[in-house]
Amino acid sequence: MADITAKQMAQAAVHALEDKKGQDIDILYVDGLTILADYYILCTGQSTPQLRALADAVDEALAKLGRGPKHVEGYPSASWILQDYGEIVVHIFKKDAREFYGLERLWADAPSVDPASFEKK
Repeated sequence: MADITAKQMAQAAVHALEDKKGQDIDILYVDGLTILADYYILCTGQSTPQLRALADAVDEALAKLGRGPKHVEGYPSASWILQDYGEIVVHIFKKDAREFYGLERLWADAPSVDPASFEKK
């Protein structure tokens, strides 16, 4: 299997979130700001079942690229699901949890990437 870039992983995750009707998708390019990842992808879902469906869709999309999560948090309670794939970290929130934790404010120095720039193939 060819080497998969962080951008390709982020693209696959974003497309999976869009396909499952994830809302307010934000992509933060955090390379150089943290050693934890290159991209943080934030998304809002409306209900516990939708949050789980979004997380499952990301997992399936990245599995097709030969990548599995290194760590997952929050799947059982599903108000904030975190999926750590190394190069990318996906944060899937219910609206109130996203507003409360405010990751966009915490990572305000990170450039945003327009999801529309990730063309579907």
